[in-house]
Amino acid sequence: MGGMTDISTPAPQVWPTVIANDARALIRFLVDVFGFEETVVHGDGDIVHHCELSWPPGGGIMIGSVGGDPGNPWSRLPPGAFGAYVVTDDVDALHDRAAAAGAEIVRKLNDTDYGSREFTARDPEGNLWSFGTYRGAPRGRG
Repeated sequence: MGGMTDISTPAPQVWPTVIANDARALIRFLVDVFGFEETVVHGDGDIVHHCELSWPPGGGIMIGSVGGDPGNPWSRLPPGAFGAYVVTDDVDALHDRAAAAGAEIVRKLNDTDYGSREFTARDPEGNLWSFGTYRGAPRGRG
């Protein structure tokens, strides 16, 4: 966690998108509590038209304000309906930091039968974030 994202790491090719009632507050929460890094934010006042947050080990998400761009169907998605699984090597420390910051922990730290250590928290907009050590099944497994 922390530190700058390696500029040699390729940009994500899939961008999960989160729409928020208070996008600027959600950005601060995701950066300060979960450890995302702010890459770019475009907007006017309280409205965020486009935001990219990077996950230090790789990947990223986009965030925008609900109704921020009436011509864009993304800005009409319901806030709080997003969920993601995010890989981290230090899940215990992230859990402790999130709990200390007041994040709602909706599934306690646990060890799964598929080899992950993980927990789930809800952000202030109601979105669910699971953090764990499971990196997914290897590709090519028929």
